[in-house]
Amino acid sequence: MSIRLLYLIFARVCGWLVLLGHSSTSKNIELLVLRHEVAVLRRTHPKPQWDWADRAVLAARIRLLPRALRAHR
Repeated sequence: MSIRLLYLIFARVCGWLVLLGHSSTSKNIELLVLRHEVAVLRRTHPKPQWDWADRAVLAARIRLLPRALRAHR
């Protein structure tokens, strides 16, 4: 468990170091590519439409939550 955590921390730090070496132009290009990917995914997988039965099930499930958690919804 601790080895996995150390590996994840090491990988994250290495990723940050790589980002520090990138120029501003390459960062802007990467942002444009990621935005395009998000736009394509939104077109291919539209947001599902909820009907009355879905809302009724959600409302019933919310009532099962403790009062403290219900106050934060």
